[in-house]
Amino acid sequence: QVQLVESGGGLVQAGGSLRLSCAASGRTFSNYGMGWFRQAPGKAREFVAAINWVSGTAYADSVKGRFTISRDNAKNTVYLQMNSLKPEDTAVYYCAAGRSPYIVTTEGAFGSWGRGTQVTVSS
Repeated sequence: QVQLVESGGGLVQAGGSLRLSCAASGRTFSNYGMGWFRQAPGKAREFVAAINWVSGTAYADSVKGRFTISRDNAKNTVYLQMNSLKPEDTAVYYCAAGRSPYIVTTEGAFGSWGRGTQVTVSS
């Protein structure tokens, strides 16, 4: 089992940027894919971005070109750089650890979840 702790959320104006971090502990971080999901009020949790063990990436269409996922295996940390933020990006953002080294985008493929960090984008 891996433990995940997100940080970096907050309030930002539309057009601004935030960088989320997710610190992992409890297993060999570099061997597994990681992902970010988000859940807006009244909506289901949705996939945002994923990264595999060799830093291949995948993104939801809604964030492609604005968000960048990356990882630092020496620090056991995955990041989500969010630029050109929009009010519709407002949500709780969750970090998730995969069960394999590969890119996966469905919730069931992730075995561990953080508690989430709130991102609020004002118009």
